[in-house]
Amino acid sequence: MRVALIDDHESVRLGLSAACARIGTIQVVFSGSSVRDYRMWRSAMGALPADVVVLDLTLGDGTTVTENVVQLMGDGSPVLIHSVADRPAAVREALAAGASGVISKASRTDDVIAAIVTIANGDPLDNLEWAGAIDGDRAFADAQLATREREVLRLYAAGLPLKAVADRLGIAYSTAKENITRIRVKYTEVGRPAPTKIDLRKRAIEDGIVDDERIETAGDG
Repeated sequence: MRVALIDDHESVRLGLSAACARIGTIQVVFSGSSVRDYRMWRSAMGALPADVVVLDLTLGDGTTVTENVVQLMGDGSPVLIHSVADRPAAVREALAAGASGVISKASRTDDVIAAIVTIANGDPLDNLEWAGAIDGDRAFADAQLATREREVLRLYAAGLPLKAVADRLGIAYSTAKENITRIRVKYTEVGRPAPTKIDLRKRAIEDGIVDDERIETAGDG
């Protein structure tokens, strides 16, 4: 059984690699911090798709969980989300994109291994716990942000002043400002208003656009 581990926390990857090594039937063929690196490795090595890709819900490279799951599935691998998974909206997004299941980083290692084996065998993973959380997630209606809007929000909510966001993305300041205005309108339309930068941070965390551990202190630039 060939497994790929994609997580931007090296300690998590090392722990899972060690656990897999104890199981004679599981081989970790790739361990890295991004889907892009995994696909480049596949291309360079001419390697077959992994039987299962274990993917963190939120990576540090600015990609969305939908983008990552869709790319991996299009590449021929089923996806197991391995995450803190404390944001139902982000879990919902992962499952809607086609992930085979979700398992918490708080789970026992044996349970994670069992989930990998289950998915590799093509069997359904019991996700009743997450299904219940998602069904009860009435407050987090999807604001349907466009890709560019998500990029702007990710950087802005992480603490960058709006001018720095524009420079980072190679767009005009006025364009970045228009994106923030549209984002606020969209959140208001779904009953999740975000009139301040702090509110936008909260929405970005709720929707898995940024990880609250990576939020920096910044002004309302």
